[in-house]
Amino acid sequence: MDKSSQAVEKQKKAEQKQQAKAYEKYVKQFTPRPKYFSNSLKAFIVGGLICVAAAYVQDVLVARGMDKMEAGSVVTVFLICTAQLLTGFGWFDTIAKFAGAGVIVPITGFANSMVSPAMEFKKEGPVLGAGAKLFTLAGPVLVCGISASVIIGIISLLLRGK
Repeated sequence: MDKSSQAVEKQKKAEQKQQAKAYEKYVKQFTPRPKYFSNSLKAFIVGGLICVAAAYVQDVLVARGMDKMEAGSVVTVFLICTAQLLTGFGWFDTIAKFAGAGVIVPITGFANSMVSPAMEFKKEGPVLGAGAKLFTLAGPVLVCGISASVIIGIISLLLRGK
């Protein structure tokens, strides 16, 4: 390449950068700003209400004679089933749009991430549709979580020397 073609190439790159910056500035004009405080407040309130309701149900079960660990397991299953039903009826997304992380972060979000893809592909049949897509989103989370726990367990075992 000679110097004139290099100069032309540099000028093209500079023009492209200017166009990209101008476009970015243009897009920022129309992009709504997130409402961090109100979103955080809604997530805190809704997530807190879910936790309070779960703790209440657990306390009721313990008061009726159930072991605290068993009651905790029942409440966990109840939360998972409720989230799955809400997803199946199409209500979970509406709640999640309002509450944000308050509903998505707890175990209810995990249940939703399993049921949503299955619902989307249910027309393809129970095996190749819903069954195959059940772990589309949750599968990688499970693989990473289980792998990390195995690695941490091995490191812990080696550090203890037993």
